[in-house]
Amino acid sequence: MARDPEQALARGCWVKLIGGASNQDLAAIEDLAGIHALAGVHCIDVAADPAVVAATRRGLAWAESHGAARPWLMVSFSDGLDPHFRKAWFDPQRCPPSCPRPCERVCPALAIDGRGVVEQRCYGCGRCLPACPLGLIEERSQVLEPAAVGALLAQLAPDAVELHTRPGRLEAFAERVLQLTASGVALRRVAVSAGLEGGGTAEGLAAELWQRFRLLRGAGFRPLWQLDGRPMSGDVGAGTAHAAVGLLERLAPLAPPGPLQLAGGTNAHTLAVLGRSGAGPRAVGVAFGGVARRQLQPLLQEAQAEGRRLLDLPRLWPRALEIAAALVDPWLTRDVAGP
Repeated sequence: MARDPEQALARGCWVKLIGGASNQDLAAIEDLAGIHALAGVHCIDVAADPAVVAATRRGLAWAESHGAARPWLMVSFSDGLDPHFRKAWFDPQRCPPSCPRPCERVCPALAIDGRGVVEQRCYGCGRCLPACPLGLIEERSQVLEPAAVGALLAQLAPDAVELHTRPGRLEAFAERVLQLTASGVALRRVAVSAGLEGGGTAEGLAAELWQRFRLLRGAGFRPLWQLDGRPMSGDVGAGTAHAAVGLLERLAPLAPPGPLQLAGGTNAHTLAVLGRSGAGPRAVGVAFGGVARRQLQPLLQEAQAEGRRLLDLPRLWPRALEIAAALVDPWLTRDVAGP
């Protein structure tokens, strides 16, 4: 079992926790970071926000005090509008008293209550948008201004950065790379998150990634390619596990040099699906987001109801660790040759 992140990438047993690029639920982030670091993940990816990063580091400090190796801290940026950087919003006064509130039932983050959307909890999955029978819910995107990136990155001092991108945004991506360079932060990796959208092809996506590869290598950064099979849907069901593996199968022969990591639709079924794929050895690891949050949600709620950290409740956190480890362990014990 590789505890070092780079060794994990080389051996094909890399695991990342996605905290959510719009998630600012500080209590949950602190608990999730602590539990998953103790479970052995190699990287924790969170919003590029000082309060979120501070909460993550508190969770990591707890995990280290319990014998965990420290994972990389990664922060996420986008090079334009992106569903990972949005929040839901609606005016609850417009809701009919008779509404059965399907939006509240489908929200995996428990971010909807009688007052509307709890902004700190919402991580932008979008499940509430089609659920509203009156179409009252809208999405509000959040994009960091270019001038703020360098100073913010220098303040946060992460180990790695993830850039969410889409085809056709090469110029904006290039600007982000310049901002990373200007920050002066020594980054272990720059992850690039992208997928097929709007009827795009694997050939078209590969061409876009090759352009980004040249930019990153020209700036001295080492890329990590995150294949976003079905964004923010890992807690929906077994069928979503095929999305990321399917994207890997199409893209692997065409991709630029660098590790290929699965995301978007990943869950407990993904490794089995990957094992049946001829492209399986090309995947160096996985990122878990919604499924990791959702399976610990009852324990997080119980701790928050007491006004305490899950990490400080000995009757709860061992159970949380057992649940997280069941998701993570099969990947940690996987050993294939990396690219």
